[in-house]
Amino acid sequence: QRAEGPAEMFWRWLLRHAAAIVVAALATYELAAVAATQFALQRIVDLGLPVRPLQRAPTTGQDLLGMAQLYLPILAVGLAVALLMAGLLSRWWRAGRYLLMIAAGFGSVLAANLIMNWAFDITPIAAARSLAGLLTQGAAGLVGGWLFARMTKPPAAE
Repeated sequence: QRAEGPAEMFWRWLLRHAAAIVVAALATYELAAVAATQFALQRIVDLGLPVRPLQRAPTTGQDLLGMAQLYLPILAVGLAVALLMAGLLSRWWRAGRYLLMIAAGFGSVLAANLIMNWAFDITPIAAARSLAGLLTQGAAGLVGGWLFARMTKPPAAE
């Protein structure tokens, strides 16, 4: 068996981190889209209109597909930037690595929603119009940050 060289180590690191960002972005998107749909359906119920339980699943599925074209790439780019920055910061604060990653995930989703509101003067994700909805969107990012931290845990920390 030959020792792994720097190039092989780099490519292994890059693939592991790229895969972790993809998983984190998909998980964040799925949770955020499902939450957004449920918030929207609850608003319909609050208006006095019926929403049957059997309507929730297909509506959620449609939203997962429909929102993916815009919201998934926005979340993925925001997460990638935030998580890589958190990774750099964690070099100096190793004990706070998980906290940095979950804060980066949470903050990137909040930032994405707030920037969309500021840039377009509307809130494209209806759930983010309320504090509870915005925090729920952020919680989806928190999960993505946690997944990224788990998947990229340095070998010495295992």
